[in-house]
Amino acid sequence: MKNFILGIAFGILTTMVVDAQEYKVNKSSGTLEINEVNNVSIEGYNGNEIIFISEDDSHDGDERAKGLRAISSMGLEDNTGIGLSVIEKGDVIEVRQLKKMDGPDIKIRVPKNVVVSYYHTSPHGDEIEIKDFEGRVDISTVHNGVVLSNVTGPLNIKTVHGDIDASLSAIKSAATIESVHGHVDVALPVSTKANIKLSTHFGEILVDPDFKIEIEKSGEMIKYSDNVKGKINGGGIEINLTATHDNVYLRKK
Repeated sequence: MKNFILGIAFGILTTMVVDAQEYKVNKSSGTLEINEVNNVSIEGYNGNEIIFISEDDSHDGDERAKGLRAISSMGLEDNTGIGLSVIEKGDVIEVRQLKKMDGPDIKIRVPKNVVVSYYHTSPHGDEIEIKDFEGRVDISTVHNGVVLSNVTGPLNIKTVHGDIDASLSAIKSAATIESVHGHVDVALPVSTKANIKLSTHFGEILVDPDFKIEIEKSGEMIKYSDNVKGKINGGGIEINLTATHDNVYLRKK
């Protein structure tokens, strides 16, 4: 009976390993350009390969498609076996999915010296999540929300309709984080040295009282409005947080 149970457990484990598909590119620098990939998360690591991992094929469960290869109107092919077209052009790795809607759930492990660029306009997408990454991140989306955890910058994050939530442990470079219709919620260590700008036109600016912002003055006057500009801990890196139609939150980590 014991051997029978162990056999079942081994079978389950084997199935889990088989279901996880990977595609690797031997690249530890350059730019990773991700365009219109709907369901993606990015994780930084110390390595010399960009690793694409599909752990859930529920988005591509078309039985009729077995044995066939997907192509797109752009002439792209699934050259990875996980529903992506990955093309290397010099220092740039171009990544696209084949489907307009749905698409595979993809995790990408990225070396720290690679620049990540993510562009998305379709309404058929999930939040883009990035964690434990030390390199430059450029994100431009229309509908997607953005979640950042333990990234150090430089950061240029912009979305039209999505929310942006960021927990930044030790940001080292300039950060611009902007949403037009969503909120911008950023957590920083109170010890962060920064020149900071907080801006909204139709929302509110809410700041943890432990942040002592030295507001810029015009002569002897201090202007409080929908734009707050000043220094934290004497100034340092440039941090710009903007939510045009929603709230800006600056909280301590």
